[in-house]
Amino acid sequence: MSTAAPKATDPTDTTAADRGNRKRVIAVVVSDKMTKTRVVEVTEHFRHPMYGKYLKRSQKFHMHDETNDSKMGDKVLIIETRPLSKTKRWRLMKVLERAV
Repeated sequence: MSTAAPKATDPTDTTAADRGNRKRVIAVVVSDKMTKTRVVEVTEHFRHPMYGKYLKRSQKFHMHDETNDSKMGDKVLIIETRPLSKTKRWRLMKVLERAV
C-alpha cells in the first residue's frame, strides 16, 4: 500500500474549481469615498414578459477593494465572497476599464 502524503493546496489559489462557482458580475463604481470599500452599480436590461417593453433595473452593492485601486466611474469585475462586514459581500477581481 502507498502511504503518500495528501496533496497540499495553495490557499492563495482562487480558481473556480477550488473556490466553487461564485457569481461574477460586471459593475460600475459609483462611490469611492470609503477606505477599502466601493459602492458599485449593476445594471440589467430585460424585456417585460407581458408588455414587451425593455426596462432597466439596477442594484447597488458594497465591494471590498484592498488596495483602493478602483476609482469612481471605472468598470470592474466583482466576485461574490464571504461576508466581510454588515453590507460587504463582494470583492474586486479586476478593473476592466478606467474612467477618463
